[in-house]
Amino acid sequence: MVLTVPERVADLRADLADGYTSAHVDAVLSPVARRALDREQAVPALRETAGRDEPAAVLLRLFVLGDEVARRDLDRALPRTGAAVAEAAGLVAAAGPDPDDLVRARVDLQPCAVEDALGRAEWWLASDRGELATGAPLAPEHVLGVGGASVTLARATVRAPRRRTLDVGTGCGVQALLAARHSAAVVATDVSERALRFAAFNAALAGAGDRVELRAGSLLEPVRGPGDAGSFDLVVSNPPFVITPRAAGGMPRYVYRDGGGAGDDVVRDLVVGLADVLAPGGVAQLLGNWEHRRGEDWRDRVRDWVERAGLDAWVVQREVQDPAEYAETWLRDGGTTPDRDPAAWRAGVTAWLDDFAARDVEAVGFGLLVLRRPERGAPTLRRFEEVTTPVAAPLGDHLAAALAAHDWLAARDDAGLAAARLRVAPDVVEDRHHTPGEAEPAVVRLRQGAGFGRTVQVGPAVAGLVGACDGELAVGQIAAAMAALLDTATEPVLAEVLPPLRGLVRDGFLVPVD
Repeated sequence: MVLTVPERVADLRADLADGYTSAHVDAVLSPVARRALDREQAVPALRETAGRDEPAAVLLRLFVLGDEVARRDLDRALPRTGAAVAEAAGLVAAAGPDPDDLVRARVDLQPCAVEDALGRAEWWLASDRGELATGAPLAPEHVLGVGGASVTLARATVRAPRRRTLDVGTGCGVQALLAARHSAAVVATDVSERALRFAAFNAALAGAGDRVELRAGSLLEPVRGPGDAGSFDLVVSNPPFVITPRAAGGMPRYVYRDGGGAGDDVVRDLVVGLADVLAPGGVAQLLGNWEHRRGEDWRDRVRDWVERAGLDAWVVQREVQDPAEYAETWLRDGGTTPDRDPAAWRAGVTAWLDDFAARDVEAVGFGLLVLRRPERGAPTLRRFEEVTTPVAAPLGDHLAAALAAHDWLAARDDAGLAAARLRVAPDVVEDRHHTPGEAEPAVVRLRQGAGFGRTVQVGPAVAGLVGACDGELAVGQIAAAMAALLDTATEPVLAEVLPPLRGLVRDGFLVPVD
C-alpha cells in the first residue's frame, strides 16, 4: 500500500464534510449499531446500511465495515474526488473502470471526534484496516487508528498556547493534529515510515500539513540535534509501551505497540531523555506501563526514572493487571484468540508468563505521567498515586490548574497560606452523614465533580473553614473567628486545618483568590 496525498486534497475534505461526518454516521446508524461497532461487531451496521445510497452509508461500508461497493456509488459519495482520484491516492482498489465494477478499501478512513480541554475537534483519519474489516489478525507493521489510549491522552493534554510541540511516536498523527490547534509548530516522530505516510495524509486532509513536520526515527532520536535541544514547550506521547517477551521466538512484533526494549525500558528511556528536549517550564505528558516487581513498590521504580531525568513529576496509575490478564489483553489486541488459534494463544500466554517470571514481575501498571522541566532550580514536584475512578470530563484544564496550585503552595509557608484568601471550587459539593439522634454529623465528605472526581473526608474544623471560604476573608481570619466561637486560641485551629487545606488546594477543591 502506497498512500499519497491527492493533489486536490481540499476536494476530498469537502466531499467528506458534505456527507461523512460523525453526525452523518449517527444519522444512518441506530444507537444499537453504533454501540456494536464500539465492540468491534459489524453485523448491525452492515444490516442497517445495506441498500442505502447516502454517502455516509456507502463510505462506512467501504472504509470501516470491509464491504465492497460499486464504483458508481463511490463516485456519487465523493462527487468532487471520484473513485479515480481515491484509487490513485491509495485509498481504494477498483476491479475496473466500469460503473458496475466493485471497489474495495485499502485503508480505514472515518470521522474522528475528540473532546478535550479546547472543546470538540473532528477530522477524518486514515489508518490500516482493522480486524473488523479484514477478519484477520493485524500485520506487524499495522498503523493503528484512534483507540482508547489515544483518547485518554488527548483528553488529559494541557491545551495552553505553545510555541513548539513534539509528538513522540505519532502513529496516524492524531496527537499532532490536536496539538496543531494551539501550537505554532508541531514536530512528530515515528520509527515507522508507513505510519508517517498516514500521518502526512491525515495532516493534509485536516488542513494542517503546513504546521506539522514529520521526522523518521525511534522516539527522541529525530530531535537530538542542537536546534531541538531544550526547545519544546509541550511533549505528548502515546509510545509503544507494551511489555513484550523478547526471548520468545515467533511472537509478532507490532510496531505501534512494541518499542523493542526489554520489560518497561522503553518508557524508562523516554522519561529519562525528555529533559534534553523540554524547554524550561515545558510539560511532557505520556502514557506508559511499568512493572510491579516482587519486593519493590512501583512508585520507587518510576521515581528512579524521574530522579534521573531531573524533572518535576506527577504519575497517576489508572489500572493494574496481573501477568495473565496482561498477556490476554495484548494477544487479543493483535487478533490472536483461543478460538481462532489455540496453539498460538497457548504459546503467547506462556511466553508472557515466562518473561514476567524471569524478572519477578507480579503485575503491570498503566497510567499517565505528567513531567515538567523546572523554570529554574531543582524539581519540587514528586507525586505518585493511584486513581482508578472513572473520569467523565477532559482532564487538561484540571492538570494545568493542579500544576499551578503546586507552584502556588511551594511558594508559601504556613504563614503565607494563613494570609491567603481561598474560595471553594464550583464543582465541589459536601456530603454530611448523621447518626440518628445526633446533632453533629458523624462523617463529612467533600466531593469533586471535575478532575479525577476525588472524595475527601474532613473533620469538623476543616469542614467549617471550607464552608466559610468565599474569597472574602483570609484563612487566618476565618480560623480566628472559629477559635473565638470555640473559646480557644487561633494557633491550635490553624495547626489542625492548614495541612489538610494544602491538600485541598493541591487537588482543586479550594482555589486561591490572590
